[in-house]
Amino acid sequence: MTNAVSQLLDILDLEPLEQNLYRGQSPKSGWQRVFGGQVIGQALMAASRTVPNGRQVHSLHGYFMRPGDPSIPIIYEVERIRDGASFATRRVVAVQHGKAIFSMSASYQVMEEGLSHQIDMPDVPMPEDLVPEEELKAKFMEYAPEAVKRYWQRKRPVELRPVDFTHFVSRKKLPPYQHVWIRATDALPDDPLIHQCILAYASDMTLLDTSLFNHGRQVFNPDLQAASLDHSMWFHRPFRADEWLLYTQDSPSASGARGFTRGSIYTREGVLVASAAQEGLIRVREGGATDKP
Repeated sequence: MTNAVSQLLDILDLEPLEQNLYRGQSPKSGWQRVFGGQVIGQALMAASRTVPNGRQVHSLHGYFMRPGDPSIPIIYEVERIRDGASFATRRVVAVQHGKAIFSMSASYQVMEEGLSHQIDMPDVPMPEDLVPEEELKAKFMEYAPEAVKRYWQRKRPVELRPVDFTHFVSRKKLPPYQHVWIRATDALPDDPLIHQCILAYASDMTLLDTSLFNHGRQVFNPDLQAASLDHSMWFHRPFRADEWLLYTQDSPSASGARGFTRGSIYTREGVLVASAAQEGLIRVREGGATDKP
């Protein structure tokens, strides 16, 4: 198992402190704030550890309130809202320095059969037909801005293979949609909860970027203050996060210094396994961005 994947699994393996109370750590990656996907994944893990066996998460809805501090642990407080015959509901608050940095509600359901349909997966190249991440770095990074170089040079537990790389190397205004193949960079345990938490982690990657395509900007631009404000996910069908998944995204609207983006996640066979939606701060300002929304 690669160090990056092993580290992510360790980060998701929260320390129980008391009933309904967990402690999570952050990697020492040099970032000034905690990656939002990490907080989502850890909050989902904390909530799921309080849910009776046989129920799986089908939706989560979270709000980011403050940037997380990677130098100290995050405390996750779980409230058991309801345990019904078929559904269970949990609320989680992530706390640092005595203040909430993130809150999330999650709903769980006993698996059952019912009506089923889905929209089709877009017709895009398969991941094998795209440039691998390492080759992509060697080919494009010398022309990329310094912030983009730093982002792509880090070892990550999730590999990204964008269908189109134009956004990362130019300020050309593009239609507000993108397609990215994603997968964990090593095999994962069979526990479905691990795969759900890692997909929740990965779902925060690239989503905010899509709302900037139409404006020729990137989240790395120094005159842009960018941050996730909220994040929602719906889990539709079983999947493995260590197999290629297509993350197809579109941004219907940006206004009020906020960008809204939707995402659909498919297996390579075209099965829709999850959906996501996010609104983020995309404030243009003088003097560069800060970590405070």
